[in-house]
Amino acid sequence: MATPPQASPGAPNTDKKSPMTPAPPTISPGAPRFTPPNLQQDQIASPSIKNPIMLSPENGVKTGSPVPHLSTPPGPPVFTSPVRPAAVPFRTSPATPQPVAFSSGSSLPTSSPPHFPNGSAELQQQLPGATEESMPAGESPCVLFSAHKLLKHKKLANVPSLGFGVLVSPGRETSTGPQVIHRDPHRCHNCGAYSNLYSNILIGSGQWQCVICWNLNGSEGEYIASSKEELRNFPELSSPLVDFIQTGNKRPSFVPVTDSRTSAPVVLVIDECLDEAHLQHLQSSLHAFVDSVPPTTRIGIILYGSTVSVYDFTEESIASADVIPGGTSPTQETLKGLIYGTGIYLSPMHASKEVAHLIFSSLRPYKLNVPEVSRDRCLGTAVEVAMAIIQGPSVDMSRGVVKRPGGNSRIIVCAGGPNTYGPGSVPHSYTHPNYPHREKTAIKWMERLGREAHQHNIVVDILCAGTCPVRVPVLQPLANASGGVLVLHDDFGEAFGVNLQRASARAASSHGLLEIRCSDDILVTQVVGPGEEANIDTHETFKNDMAVSIQMLSVEETQCFSISMQNKHDIKSDYVFFQFAIQYSNVYQADIARVITIRLPTVDSVSAYLQSVQDEVAAVIIAKRTLLQAKSYSDAIDMQTTIDERVKDIASKFGSQVLKSKLYRFPKEISLLPELLFHLRRGPLLGSIVGHEDERSVLRNLFLNASFDLSLRMIAPRCLMHREGGTFEELPAYDLAMQSDTAVVLDHGTDVFIWLGAELAADEGRSAAALAACRTLAEELTELRFPAPRILAFKEGSSQARYFVSRLIPANKDPPYEQEARFPQLRTLTIEQRTKLKSSFIHFDDPSFCEWIRGLKAVPPEPI
Repeated sequence: MATPPQASPGAPNTDKKSPMTPAPPTISPGAPRFTPPNLQQDQIASPSIKNPIMLSPENGVKTGSPVPHLSTPPGPPVFTSPVRPAAVPFRTSPATPQPVAFSSGSSLPTSSPPHFPNGSAELQQQLPGATEESMPAGESPCVLFSAHKLLKHKKLANVPSLGFGVLVSPGRETSTGPQVIHRDPHRCHNCGAYSNLYSNILIGSGQWQCVICWNLNGSEGEYIASSKEELRNFPELSSPLVDFIQTGNKRPSFVPVTDSRTSAPVVLVIDECLDEAHLQHLQSSLHAFVDSVPPTTRIGIILYGSTVSVYDFTEESIASADVIPGGTSPTQETLKGLIYGTGIYLSPMHASKEVAHLIFSSLRPYKLNVPEVSRDRCLGTAVEVAMAIIQGPSVDMSRGVVKRPGGNSRIIVCAGGPNTYGPGSVPHSYTHPNYPHREKTAIKWMERLGREAHQHNIVVDILCAGTCPVRVPVLQPLANASGGVLVLHDDFGEAFGVNLQRASARAASSHGLLEIRCSDDILVTQVVGPGEEANIDTHETFKNDMAVSIQMLSVEETQCFSISMQNKHDIKSDYVFFQFAIQYSNVYQADIARVITIRLPTVDSVSAYLQSVQDEVAAVIIAKRTLLQAKSYSDAIDMQTTIDERVKDIASKFGSQVLKSKLYRFPKEISLLPELLFHLRRGPLLGSIVGHEDERSVLRNLFLNASFDLSLRMIAPRCLMHREGGTFEELPAYDLAMQSDTAVVLDHGTDVFIWLGAELAADEGRSAAALAACRTLAEELTELRFPAPRILAFKEGSSQARYFVSRLIPANKDPPYEQEARFPQLRTLTIEQRTKLKSSFIHFDDPSFCEWIRGLKAVPPEPI
């Protein structure tokens, strides 16, 4: 058990949660978080410079030792509306932090128990045995802390360059599934926290003590037991992760739908202003989409140009549509005529598959001689119409019973150009004298439309493709505010088609609320993710509830919130507690409250704290906080300097000074962290690898909301070298991997590159086999990822190879001993092979990792 804070024993609630505490945490645009310190799922070991991992294309990754360590800066108080693209968890990621093991031994407080008015001082002798045993390492990937221990001393714990935080993934599924409880939870009458495995319990009276505010609560006799062992039968008293579920039969006047996803339709909103080449690719993707959709899913099809065409599924042999003007928002009369008319605009796939194929085959290319960017596209009006179709009549009433859909409905926009006509539009040309004002107005209108969609549980995803600029700043607010994602593609081909299918298949729960409660020693300073500060009238409140409450835009497995925290003061207790409660309605129309309770030990030793730091989680939290401020390319350049200063500060605050020198040795306990941050500062998120600001903006938005796995891959690429026999060796992402007789797969999150060395490419048989194995591996590694990445293959020396080279750390100029230390695979090469490798490099001015960190007046950490 954790000791209650040693303030005054008689008044554990006193300075606790005063409304005057420092500014509320900020919820900032973009990023999901949820980090399991004690709960975690088996994942692949960290791909660092450490031990190579052998992979086979049949099953992806085998095994590897996980890499711990992490750190995160505390965040300024702010609560801003979030950005919310989605990213599917990279299940085969080798980089998963080690789970925090539950403490063994008695969970009784080590300090004197608080005084209770009813004189129940014997409370600590009557704890459930479940909390006294060591819990197995958690298997839920829902919560990942940047460290598994906390420093007691406020000054050191709150060093901004390292800091402390947690990633929370509210909708992420667990490997074994949580304990499910079909009854109402017991909650603290004072602060609203849930009873949990760390709660002290009086088995004689059934009273339980809250670990957040130390208030004593009744359980209506439910926790009365003859022995501690008997209490183990309550899942919430024996497991750190539980789901409380209330199904529809407990709700008056509510009828659940049997098939969860039947009642949540998908409406395709398609740009009809495409040239023939683009249209052919789009048609292929749409036909494949229709074949992939489950038969019970209801779909709708809308086309937009200068008008909006809503396709009617009542006609089985021809493509028939009702046409609405696109220059203005549709009137109520227009929408009523559509909704209450005789047409069927949403139909189950099993009944409309042939009609859908017919509609897509009937699409024709744009005929007028007008440049792509100047064509009239009324995207805003089309989305308004799609929302009206989904909502149907104002209230669907049948004998006084209200039917509501399970989960979120989804609108998927297939766009080939900007919104240039009707509401939310911008002028065709940037040179228009009123363009800045029109753009500002359009952004506000799109954000309002996105919020309206969210209020009706509709998620808007925008999939763009082609070479015509889509004006990302205008479209992004629509996706963000609705809980959707905006993705750019080179064309409407394979990657677009895959994302179209994965977007429609994503299960999005609705009415999500995330509540964060911590021991009084801890202050939440910033929240980054797909949500916004919850209004007090949207959820149940308690007398002294100081929880940070976040209204989630949708609840999906692909999201994550990044939460930064600080010590309010020096911590006197041996443990601190964290409880994360996620309330939502799932796609099966059940109301769920997922409760995760974590206890972390506190330490005085800086070394013990650093050893518990999870480098990769810390790097992701630091990156999300940094990217939040990189709203333009010039901001991104400034953030590179911020990264430099952060690394210098960590070295000076936590490292040791080299004898007779002004240099500081970077702490060996977190040796992986600076390399991850080096990848961040020179990669596509902050560097100049990506050429257009629209692309950088989309990547930043994706990253801010992405799951831990995808976020980590977007920061630091994963490098896998093909070996004979179809296996793969995992290596550090250094340019020393570019050996001419090999093939290399580089996974950088939103892009996967396959590089074939010149010597291998010259052997047709070997190169074909290697390429096939690399493609298989790339597809398996990204099988569940959303957005699906581009997979590009090229040969050494080709123009496209620059995409690959620019993402690797340049180590070819480092001394041989340093190269071997950080890239041990070099030791397996012959002298001739090393000479050939050295001569193949073209020298650039980019510093290596060791050169960069020495330039910061620090000594590079020893590789693990």
